[in-house]
Amino acid sequence: MNKLILGVLAHVDAGKTTLSEALLYRSGAIRRLGRVDHGDAFLDTDAMERERGITIFSKQAEFSLGGLAVTLLDTPGHVDFSAEAERVLQVLDCAVLVVSGSDGVQAHTRTLWRLLERYEVPTFLFINKMDLAGRDREALLSELKTRLNGGCTDFSLPTDQLAEEAAVCDEALLERYLETGEISEADLTDLIRRRKLFPCLFGSALKLEGVDGLLEVIRRYAPLRTYPEDFGARVFKVSRDDRGARLTWMKVTGGALRPKDVLTNRRADTPEEEIWEEKADQLRLYSGAKFRTVDEAPAGTVVAVTGLSRALPGQGLGYETAWTVPSLEPVLAYQMETEADPSAALKALRLLEEEDPQLRVSWTAGAIRVQLMGEVQIEILQRRLRERFGIEARFGAGRVVYRETIAEAVEGVGHFEPLRHYAEVHLLLEPLPRGTGLRFATVCPEDQLDGHWQRLVLTHLWEKPHLGVLTGSPITDMKLTLTAGRAHEKHTEGGDFRQATYRAVRQGLMSAESILLEPWYAFRLELPGAQLGRALSDVQQMGGETEPAETVGDEAVLTGEAPVAAMGDYAREVAAYTRGQGRLSLRPAGYRPCANPETIIEAMGYDPERDVENTPDSVFCAHGAGYTVKWSEVPARAHVDSGVRLNAPEPEEVRKPETRRSAAYAGTIEQDKELQAIFERTYGKGKRRDFLPPKPPRRPAPQDAPERRSIPRPPAGPEYLLVDGYNIIFAWDELKAIAQDSLDAARKALCDLLCNYQGCRRCEVIAVFDAYKVRGGRGSVEKYHNIHVVYTKEAETADAYIERATYELGKHHRVKVATSDGPEQLIILGHGALRVSASAFREEVEQVQGQIARILAQNNRRGHGALRAAMEKAEQQKEE
Repeated sequence: MNKLILGVLAHVDAGKTTLSEALLYRSGAIRRLGRVDHGDAFLDTDAMERERGITIFSKQAEFSLGGLAVTLLDTPGHVDFSAEAERVLQVLDCAVLVVSGSDGVQAHTRTLWRLLERYEVPTFLFINKMDLAGRDREALLSELKTRLNGGCTDFSLPTDQLAEEAAVCDEALLERYLETGEISEADLTDLIRRRKLFPCLFGSALKLEGVDGLLEVIRRYAPLRTYPEDFGARVFKVSRDDRGARLTWMKVTGGALRPKDVLTNRRADTPEEEIWEEKADQLRLYSGAKFRTVDEAPAGTVVAVTGLSRALPGQGLGYETAWTVPSLEPVLAYQMETEADPSAALKALRLLEEEDPQLRVSWTAGAIRVQLMGEVQIEILQRRLRERFGIEARFGAGRVVYRETIAEAVEGVGHFEPLRHYAEVHLLLEPLPRGTGLRFATVCPEDQLDGHWQRLVLTHLWEKPHLGVLTGSPITDMKLTLTAGRAHEKHTEGGDFRQATYRAVRQGLMSAESILLEPWYAFRLELPGAQLGRALSDVQQMGGETEPAETVGDEAVLTGEAPVAAMGDYAREVAAYTRGQGRLSLRPAGYRPCANPETIIEAMGYDPERDVENTPDSVFCAHGAGYTVKWSEVPARAHVDSGVRLNAPEPEEVRKPETRRSAAYAGTIEQDKELQAIFERTYGKGKRRDFLPPKPPRRPAPQDAPERRSIPRPPAGPEYLLVDGYNIIFAWDELKAIAQDSLDAARKALCDLLCNYQGCRRCEVIAVFDAYKVRGGRGSVEKYHNIHVVYTKEAETADAYIERATYELGKHHRVKVATSDGPEQLIILGHGALRVSASAFREEVEQVQGQIARILAQNNRRGHGALRAAMEKAEQQKEE
């Protein structure tokens, strides 16, 4: 029998558990239909869940659907427990995303959608609560297409109409459909598997309306997976049963698992002291609160295993490797206060941390700290400590969890050589775009350092959060590459490379230009229209950003982003000034450079040179004894040369070939001033915000230490997009075809597209074309609708103009350059601008065109409706 692991996800109160109950009931898995509000839902097995009416822990149930064995995983819907939902996503074959018909797409809905995208989970949508008055199916479907994906399609449409809707989701399929007029079920399944088509069903889970249709669509179109014969499994959850037995939940992804099989995390790069080997005892298949034991769990099975004491969520067994680091992390840390013995409290929290790794329990400065998502999770944690361990706990005000990164590449060197030990590591630390996290790689030749030592270094980079040097906060958005290293034939042990790796990271950070990052929230604020001005003013004072407000009758909806530290308890303020009519929903929106880093650094009082557990210094050996070398002197004493030369001047004798793309900027100083004057006259004079220095260490650094770099602030003002006109025209087939008939028409077509792009993306667009107008002319700058068009002078290339403009604008603004020219992309990257290839820019323009088309279609529908209503009213008045 084929197997399918199906997850159900939703924002809170969308009816997710009610739908899960309905699916089990209509499939015949349960005989009685429970209800969340009655406290007897089949999957609400925990007392706290029944009391609160929300899902706190993911649950498993089983049912059959024709020849398909379905494992249903019900996930938490409250944003405070979204980390648990994210762990479940990594074992799903398909998902059902529940959207409330009365609330539409909420902030947490979009968070879940992004997670489904990240883990490439094929998704069905069930729009619930359609039995309530005033629900408009077409308006809801339009919102899904606009805010989630244009591939959201109503699967209750007639067959021919459904085929048309599905065909436009894929160009190859569309061509075949136009030729044959047919689309098979296999075609639809393939589109769903590739996340190009998202079936939408409408109904009411409470009244069982539309549930049978959803089951049928899942049976016919759900993509099924094939599994290898070699054993593999993914651990996604740890819990304990009523008797306290530890349950390790995993999905078998290959081969089969049997009782008494030996499981291990052993890998070639796993440190010996971290390796475990344990036997699986019972294999339990849960359905609700009950379970049955099995003698074999084949691939595609979700099973709870007893007998494992060291397996943790995120680990891979067999051929499976460790998972992707979760993208949803708490942004607030809380200090625990209790009268219980601190060691007992810490032990209890460590057990709970096994079940929820995102707690991030730590013991610092004689206090216990945990990271939590919000107030509801705090209340649940307090109750679990009280009921399971007899510990009464309080938590103080939350403290923002900061992150650190670097502004430019730097090399870090770590050396560890006490007597009879040896290891040296060279790392290249490079900044990555915001939200990327940490990436690890190696380019070290194996004839210099054996492959197993290199894998060990990568393991040590991955195994712990490395702290920055400004506030001691974890680092992020960086790529750490092993460039060189050395081991000793007799004296090197695994722990030596751990020490060398840790010290190389810290030494590099001490030499780098560090940036302090603070977390931001994306918010959605619903409130009476009369209080909209107050809300806009509040967000502005917070230093946040807002989208244009939407108004529906007397209500207003404001969306945007703001710093977590500034948001604080703003939800209570909203409730106060709207007299309970306002509703604020928040979700993490990543990290951005801190607005006031000096204040935060001063308040944290962190001195990296006194952090003995994360030292940047190295240990060398002489005369039979080890001695410490200051971090600033380590590169000069290193035993290995990595060959990395950062910011080294190019030798004068090396000449680059003369090509059009490396032509020098041919403009005069007067033209440079003219260009700057145009920008300032049009958009105002930008005020330069230079990097600010970090707090000096309490103890002075050595006089010969490298200069500690400063903390950059984000560029102010609008974002600029510079477009190399002819490069784009001849890179896009449609424009190239137009240019063959008329170059003027191609230029105009591109400029029209750029006008639409600027209107939707709210950036300042400048299109640059090579000289063509007047021989011997000086070029010109013209305004075309809402964009600027630059015509260079004769013999002056557009890329040279763009290089200079990028350099000047990059001092004050964020700059992107769209071009198909590779060398030019490298040059503008060196000026701090973001490079966008012609193909990637085309995708952005197509998205904008699609967004405009949807808005026009929606407005046209509204206009036709208003016209019909006016005509009917006129007819009635005429009859009267």
